Amino acid sequence: QVVIDLGTGPFALFAIMAAELGAGKVYAIEGDPYVAASARQTIKKEGWADIIEVIEGFSNEINLPEKADFIVAEIIGSIATEEGAYATIRDAHSRFIKQPDDPNSWIPTRIQTYAAPASYSLHTLFKPPEFDWARLKEPVRFNCRDPGLQLLADPVLVEDISFSKALTKSQEDAIAAPKQLSFRVDENRIQKNKQPLYDEFRRGKSSPQDSEELAEAASHSLSGIAFWPRLILDGDEKIIVDSREYPNGEPRRSHWQTVLPIAAARPIPVVGGEKVDVTINFDISTSISKSSKYQLNGSVS
Repeated sequence: QVVIDLGTGPFALFAIMAAELGAGKVYAIEGDPYVAASARQTIKKEGWADIIEVIEGFSNEINLPEKADFIVAEIIGSIATEEGAYATIRDAHSRFIKQPDDPNSWIPTRIQTYAAPASYSLHTLFKPPEFDWARLKEPVRFNCRDPGLQLLADPVLVEDISFSKALTKSQEDAIAAPKQLSFRVDENRIQKNKQPLYDEFRRGKSSPQDSEELAEAASHSLSGIAFWPRLILDGDEKIIVDSREYPNGEPRRSHWQTVLPIAAARPIPVVGGEKVDVTINFDISTSISKSSKYQLNGSVS
């Protein structure tokens, strides 16, 4: 069988796994020339150079001599589409795979993004004018087990992309449409969040009294909307990678980060019961060379 590894990375992990599992030919595609060179060294060292061919360049600029039985694509971001997954899979769907409409031709077969309003410990600790959160140009990125970020409401699904349906109009329309989300701040979550936030402030060397006051303030505050990915690996949807616990969004060990765009210069006070309305415009690029854009607007009432 022929396998393509899209975005093979410096260690060519999935390409080597495919070879170990019996693939007759593996095309390991990597856009970064330095990473591609590292992948070649790793493959040679592991003894798979006769099976795995590293091809340097963006996949949309590459032609292969044959189509593959499977495509493995580790090009999933913390917002699932942020690393160009959608544009890459659309191109691969039309050119690289024998049975593009079969969910079992793809690993993963679906990618999702979940979101929830969140409190952030440092947003409470560091305040204007000493620290100007409004000047941040990028969202804050967290290890998915970081206790400094705590969710205030149940997560909701905001992206759901099936690789086997990459070229269907219904999926393209769903991706392009603005998302209207509503959350209800959960008082029980606020109370539960106090202890991990207190522990986080204590780890940062705040006194017990200061940590208690900071945890009280942080747990009763909204810093922004957190996002994280979920991957469905097989067509039967039995093998799933959760970057946070599903469905409650609790922290867990994960390769993927949680991202938090900060909503305002200061945290927004909440007590529980508030309604958080958010409009999300995801401008998901269909060009691998063009970055996707994400815009959020919201209100708390």
